[in-house]
Amino acid sequence: MNEVVGRDDLLLVTLDTLRFDVACELAAAGRIPHLARHLPAGGWEERHAPGSFTYASHQAIFAGFLPTPAAQGPHPRLFAARFGGSESTAAGTFVYDTPDLVSGLAAAGYRTVCVGGVGFFNRRGALGSVLPGLFQESHWEPEFGVASPVSFEAQVARAERVVAGLAPERRLFLFVNVSALHQPNWFHLPGATQDAGDTRATHAAALAYVDRHIGRLFAVASSRRRCFAIVCSDHGTAYGDDGWHGHRLAHPSVWTVPYAHFFLEHGTAP
Repeated sequence: MNEVVGRDDLLLVTLDTLRFDVACELAAAGRIPHLARHLPAGGWEERHAPGSFTYASHQAIFAGFLPTPAAQGPHPRLFAARFGGSESTAAGTFVYDTPDLVSGLAAAGYRTVCVGGVGFFNRRGALGSVLPGLFQESHWEPEFGVASPVSFEAQVARAERVVAGLAPERRLFLFVNVSALHQPNWFHLPGATQDAGDTRATHAAALAYVDRHIGRLFAVASSRRRCFAIVCSDHGTAYGDDGWHGHRLAHPSVWTVPYAHFFLEHGTAP
């Protein structure tokens, strides 16, 4: 990452609440072709979330603790604050001297931009201002939120406008928190009803919806130069698994998440 940082633009996408099993099933079924074309040969990597809900997980991610490979470590990290005794800081780790990755990248010359999704990014109160407040520039509109059937395409449109207004020579760290997977998501499945509520099937339909638009995000992120992209979930959610529903709880459906990182070459097509 010491070669990447300062040379390439950076994109971090958290597919909020996405389950690992659903992500793998849709990739195998050919239902997420735009994401699948960038996944490694083995598909999504299985990892463990650093938190069981959005706020906790993103606090860890922004401190450099991305979801951890689901095998015994230590696992070298891509990013880390300088910290004596860290066993996951390796020669290739980008080490920064600020408290969080976002300000570390800003110190390295990046324009840091957040396009928020779920309520922890809405700036409507003190708590909803903490995470977006890490960034030099943050965006949130009700249309980006969990109740919007067009949330992700609206987020992508905002990212396109942000990139269009950025000086070509300025490096960019773009973060997008995708809210579409989070409940409520029933409206992404044709024929589903609000009364019937969210299900594993509507969760899958929401991921398919995101895939239909994510090519535009990859295209704009790589429109100025090569971009290093990280796409992952911050946590999963339970739909009746072993009697559990929701998240902010300790269950494999919550702590097991999909992860991938890859380069988007300059001029990647949508």
